[in-house]
Amino acid sequence: MKKFFFVFLTAVMFFSVAACDTTENDNSTSGSTETETPISESETLGSGKETGGEAQGGNILVAYFSWADNAVLADDVDAVSSPSVIPPGNVQQLAGWVQEETGGDLFPIRITDPYPSDWDECLSRANQERGDNARPDLAENVDNMDQYDTVFLGYPNWWYGVPMALLSFLEQNDFSGKQIYLFCSHGTGGLANSVELITEAIPDAAISDNIFDCYEEDASSSQEAIQSWVTELGY
Repeated sequence: MKKFFFVFLTAVMFFSVAACDTTENDNSTSGSTETETPISESETLGSGKETGGEAQGGNILVAYFSWADNAVLADDVDAVSSPSVIPPGNVQQLAGWVQEETGGDLFPIRITDPYPSDWDECLSRANQERGDNARPDLAENVDNMDQYDTVFLGYPNWWYGVPMALLSFLEQNDFSGKQIYLFCSHGTGGLANSVELITEAIPDAAISDNIFDCYEEDASSSQEAIQSWVTELGY
């Protein structure tokens, strides 16, 4: 009788241990299944930080036309009476400060036939080009304009408008869908008709009405002002 009771007790203990092992294995398997559940694509890309930051940090072009980049300097050029033709010129300086603030690519718009370094002679030729609705030939153009989403465009006010070479540049490139910000150096004429002329040349671009402009005599001291403007734009 004692022998039978001992065998029975041993059997009960064996099945109890087996049952505990089975329960632990089931719980372990369940936990493993949860950790191996695939992460959805929306969880990985939901923040959008990589793509957003990348777009903001790059793809910016700072293009500009400056008399200083487009004149043959005569030996007797007076730096006092004609400061804007001595590098860096008014718009050239402004463009450089915009480039510093944005980190964009800088592109000077240059023509194959430079203007005189005498201001009156330069104005005379610019007026002739305006009357002829001319499009001066460019010395070079932007490589792969498609890579740029944002363009800062700088120019002087010539004859209450823009240098005709600026229209050459605008018409030879596709600005469709690009964000355009204008900055201008001028005399007493202000922006005059320049914005209208640029809008007509690139009607499919998004031209901001937040425009930076300054008097030509104030250009050399406008670094803080134009860089503050760029910062306010979000760049």
